Amino acid sequence: LVNNAGWTGTTPALDVSESERAYTVKLDLPGAAKEDVKVAIDGRRVSVEAQTRKEEEKKEGDRVVYRERSLASFARNFSVAADIDQAESSAKLEHGVLTLTLTKRGTPAAACITVN
Repeated sequence: LVNNAGWTGTTPALDVSESERAYTVKLDLPGAAKEDVKVAIDGRRVSVEAQTRKEEEKKEGDRVVYRERSLASFARNFSVAADIDQAESSAKLEHGVLTLTLTKRGTPAAACITVN
């Protein structure tokens, strides 16, 4: 994991599982919207960045007395053992959990052989 100097974001927890054809990665990104998540794949290396938006719900005459909820940044870089096929991979964000299905490059399709 490599973080830039001065970076103040959070490193999200992740789980990785592997099948014959793909890796499934789940990352916790609470409060992030799908349009604020960026996933980059370069060979075996995967980078995920996200930000939460701070929504202002201020009524006329109200003033903020105390605030702990604010803008948050998430970043995580990791590598897997096999090259990833970007075109066949997918990402889905539901209930604050990003699920990446990273299809392995060059995974042979299922085939039948003739028994002689």
